[in-house]
Amino acid sequence: MRGILSEKHGAVTTLKITERSRDTFIIRKDKNIIEAAKLMRLFNVGNLIVVTQAKEGNMPIGILTDRDIVMHVVTDGSDPGSVKVTDIMSKEVVTGSEEDGIYGSIERMRTHGIRRLPVVDKKGHLSGSLSVDDILEFLGEEVSSLIGLVYREQGLKPRRVGEDKKV
Repeated sequence: MRGILSEKHGAVTTLKITERSRDTFIIRKDKNIIEAAKLMRLFNVGNLIVVTQAKEGNMPIGILTDRDIVMHVVTDGSDPGSVKVTDIMSKEVVTGSEEDGIYGSIERMRTHGIRRLPVVDKKGHLSGSLSVDDILEFLGEEVSSLIGLVYREQGLKPRRVGEDKKV
């Protein structure tokens, strides 16, 4: 799975976030909500990472979700053309590092009650993002791999859910 790398160090395996696991979509804070909504629709995503541009890369400064747009613009009856991303984005951004382990990232997301974790490099530049869906996909693959190992050791052939038992 892209985004999570398993590194072997002797008998110990550590999991590190190395790159984004899914495409990460960004927007500048001075853009209006209509532009943000169009980007979300175009790329079929529910969030954008709000960035400021630095010489060497983009620095995450917030997150804008489709829920933010509904709760702060649509239901308030505001003019979306006059509302800027910076007006309604979540400004307290919790980030993860490319060097973080997967379990540390899970704990950070749980502690802060977030579903999306922008991932930054050592200089604080955005390098991707990690979502709960990415983690669930990774853990599902790991469990599936373990199940396969058990079946191989027992000389059994794995069955799919719903397959009839043959006598």
